[in-house]
Amino acid sequence: MEIPMNPVFTSVRVGRFALSNRLVMAPMTRSRAGFDGTPGELAAKYYAQRAALGLIVTEGTQPSDDGQGYLTTPGIYTPAHIVGWRKVTSAVHDKGGHIFIQLMHAGRMSHPDNTPHHRQGVAPSAIAPGAGMFTATGMQDIPAPRALTTEEVRQTVAYFRHAARSAIEAGSDGVEIHGANAYLVQQFFAPSANTRTDEYGGSIENRARFAIEVARAIAEEIGADRTAIRLSPGATLWGIDEGAEGPDLYRYLVAELDQLGLAHLHILHQGNEPLLSDIRKLWHQSLILNRPGRPRDQIGGDVASGLADLEAYGQMVLANPDFVVRLKADAGMNEADHSTFFGGTARGYTDYPALSARTDIGS
Repeated sequence: MEIPMNPVFTSVRVGRFALSNRLVMAPMTRSRAGFDGTPGELAAKYYAQRAALGLIVTEGTQPSDDGQGYLTTPGIYTPAHIVGWRKVTSAVHDKGGHIFIQLMHAGRMSHPDNTPHHRQGVAPSAIAPGAGMFTATGMQDIPAPRALTTEEVRQTVAYFRHAARSAIEAGSDGVEIHGANAYLVQQFFAPSANTRTDEYGGSIENRARFAIEVARAIAEEIGADRTAIRLSPGATLWGIDEGAEGPDLYRYLVAELDQLGLAHLHILHQGNEPLLSDIRKLWHQSLILNRPGRPRDQIGGDVASGLADLEAYGQMVLANPDFVVRLKADAGMNEADHSTFFGGTARGYTDYPALSARTDIGS
């Protein structure tokens, strides 16, 4: 009997792009950029090694000085950043791949020692996350951020717009807004981080407003079919609590974003299956699903069931530059070295071995 092909190996259209398969490289911070935010020399090799996946979503990339949270993360808002990222996108395109730069504003998840201007972080409200952060002098408590004024919120939307234009100038196929994992966009969603009394706080509609305005601005700037967003409904990292209204906020948000005709919605799933099912019904474009820690033998299950159009994987792709080849060959996988995830050299970045001839097959 012929074994049916895993549906993740079939082609799919995302926005304006025809992808060769339904596998996505999830965004993963690697902290190997220069101190000015320009991607490091090895970044082009790192991403090009993984260009066989249908889509690469890059590490979170700050849209402004205020947007930086961690040491040596890349930016995409200066001429030097554009030049650096152009090397990356060209390397991926030369291998036939597609790449979206993820725009990530850290908000309150920042430390003055880590940013170019060494200023206090900014956020919806002046509430510290109650967490520590690694800096050049070691771990330090994250200080309380400064609350953005209403006009500064609008200016931050403009920073995202400019960063999206810069990403396209750098050769990126599109951008993904980071609306997940306790960073600025999700901070607006959560009453534990947002106690504003203006049009960006209080009601569900107000707390979703910033995300919608960012998405709309970017879609106007570069095209909705090159604009995407990542969400993590129910995530509780670093003091984030979306409260009892959280699921309804996401239902409202997804329905509003759906009207913009964005390229894709990328869900980092936290376990609320009824909400995920509702999101699938509300969203009419491509949906990417990332289930952290998903066993290898379940790869393709969400595409097969129709719950997702594409599936995103992180650590397995990080440790296996030939992830697609290994899946097709039912080959063994390299194990990820956690000690090399953040910062450092080529070790644990570009030196994971590809599958050698007939080695590991069937193991």
